[in-house]
Amino acid sequence: MIIHSLRMDGIVQTLHQIGAFIYQWYWIPLLLVYVAIIVTILIENRNPTKTIAWIMVIVFVPVIGILIYYFFGQKFKKIKIFRIQNREKHIRLLRVWDRLDPIMDHNLEVLKQSIGPLSRVFAFLKNQRIAPPSLHNHVELLINGEKKFPELFRAIREATHHVHLEYYIFDPDDTGLALIALLEERASAGVTVRVIADAFGSPKLRRQRKRFAKAGIEFIPFMPVTFTSLANGNYRNHRKIAVIDGHTAFVGGINISDRYTNNGRYPLYWRDTAVKIQGDAVNVLQAHFWMNWHLAEGRPFNLRDGYFHTTPARPVGGAAVSFAFSDPGSNAPYNMEAMLIGIAEAEHTVSICTPYFIPSEELSTTLQLAAASGVRVELMLPAQSDSYIVQHASFSFLKPLLERGVIVYLYEKGFLHAKTICIDGRLAYIGTVNLDIRSFYINFEVSAVINDLGLCSQLDAQFEKDKADSTLMTRDVWMQRPRWKRGMDSLCRLLTPLL
Repeated sequence: MIIHSLRMDGIVQTLHQIGAFIYQWYWIPLLLVYVAIIVTILIENRNPTKTIAWIMVIVFVPVIGILIYYFFGQKFKKIKIFRIQNREKHIRLLRVWDRLDPIMDHNLEVLKQSIGPLSRVFAFLKNQRIAPPSLHNHVELLINGEKKFPELFRAIREATHHVHLEYYIFDPDDTGLALIALLEERASAGVTVRVIADAFGSPKLRRQRKRFAKAGIEFIPFMPVTFTSLANGNYRNHRKIAVIDGHTAFVGGINISDRYTNNGRYPLYWRDTAVKIQGDAVNVLQAHFWMNWHLAEGRPFNLRDGYFHTTPARPVGGAAVSFAFSDPGSNAPYNMEAMLIGIAEAEHTVSICTPYFIPSEELSTTLQLAAASGVRVELMLPAQSDSYIVQHASFSFLKPLLERGVIVYLYEKGFLHAKTICIDGRLAYIGTVNLDIRSFYINFEVSAVINDLGLCSQLDAQFEKDKADSTLMTRDVWMQRPRWKRGMDSLCRLLTPLL
């Protein structure tokens, strides 16, 4: 008993000494962790503003700041993996690209003669090997879910070979369940159906996995977020793409959800835009679906097995179409750069719709210069955002634009979710890209770049219609806002490098 008591006393004394040592010197390992993280951030060579923002979070929000950075800030290893995977997939596609080079050069020459300097956007996308320019496509503007969903369902109902869907939000509500039932019917008829849904944006779709498997539908959640992969939550697939039989595609801001249809069931009016595309341009979306399918570790398939559309004897339409793609592994923010080139070449008008406006310095400068040089630059934002921080941060960027002549409208009818740009009535961007840092640098995004006078005319007409449901934000109106609101704008702006 005495020996046992002495041993216990020795253990207690040892634990006490260890505790005292930790209490006195705990700051040394913590300091080493802080230094290691800060050095890692510096090595990543981010934008200096973002680097300083993350260092401030880590230093002034002890421990919690480190956790925030771990889950949402680190990018070095993940982006390296994305770039390796991008490179592997592109090597296989570049063999086809090289064979198409003479055709692309011819198409660029046609575009140069048709739209002059605006053709530089198509040349940029071709030279960077992002997407080839294609002519003779048919495009159809789709306003809101009321227009898109009937067209999408009709195209799927007529599918004979395959249906490929890639969406950020796929809700199993009335619209989603109706689509699933249609996919089941087509799968039973021998049509191959593949679905990619972002794991973060479509969490409830996991409950449909058994139903998908039973129907023979191949379903892959994109980058699931688990306890061991919480950092994945920062990299989301924000694209909304549908490809049917390789000849019909849909792209734009409209997800699969009831909220996008204004049938009176939801009090909030949802204003959005998509485009239906038919022709050779669909092959580009098909190739990128194939790349993301393999990135998400879906069962491999070969694009040669009837997935590419062959050019028909007669042209489908008169639209020139290309695409800007960007993702965390991109060598540059291609979506933003494609927009900058188009805006810089504008001669008369630039009309922009975006739900979130946290522009990069390059975009803000380009808009100001365009307006200052005499181009009528119009920017439309929702009067009421679905994010308090983003709303105030967005307002902080408006004053310098207003001072340089940019015309700003606040959409009052509901929530403006459209992501569109129309330049000089000759060049349109319709896609998934918000005008914010996340869309430019972090998310998987896509924007269709279209030269079609009919579609551009419709897009301009819709912009004029939306202006009737908007209020004009002038510099005087901005200055008359309460000081506390302007102060909140400035405070929220400090968080923009992290949004």
